[in-house]
Amino acid sequence: MIQYRFDRPAAVARMSGGGVTGAVSFFCRRGEVYVAADIRGLPRETDPCKCRVFGFHIHEGRDCGGEGFADTGGHLDLAGCPHPCHTGDLPPLLAWDGRAFLIVRTGRFRLADVIGRTVVIHAMPDDFATQPSGHSGEKIACGVIRRVS
Repeated sequence: MIQYRFDRPAAVARMSGGGVTGAVSFFCRRGEVYVAADIRGLPRETDPCKCRVFGFHIHEGRDCGGEGFADTGGHLDLAGCPHPCHTGDLPPLLAWDGRAFLIVRTGRFRLADVIGRTVVIHAMPDDFATQPSGHSGEKIACGVIRRVS
């Protein structure tokens, strides 16, 4: 079994919007980036047998401003790929009781590629097909990726 120790993130995006809070942390190890999201306050289902799935992406914008987080722009796409192979396309967040936790390893970007960019949570799940953004719906939370000093 491989064991990884993540003592301190290299960068963090503090998420907020509509009661959503939490952090998306970025760890670097052996040339790869690990993204860890710990999110609270997501919209909930009242039926205990249903869960919510939310689109989750790194966007090209450098600010969470504008109505509906409009300043975040589209998905970060440094290589000119179609969705869902954009640089910033990440697995969706699966939430239960308003909380979601996810860790993913990616080789799609280096930390330097995303510092100062935005992380966005969308209201709907990503369908991994519709161009250019997977039909993920409105942006419900945002955070700017900042290097940890």
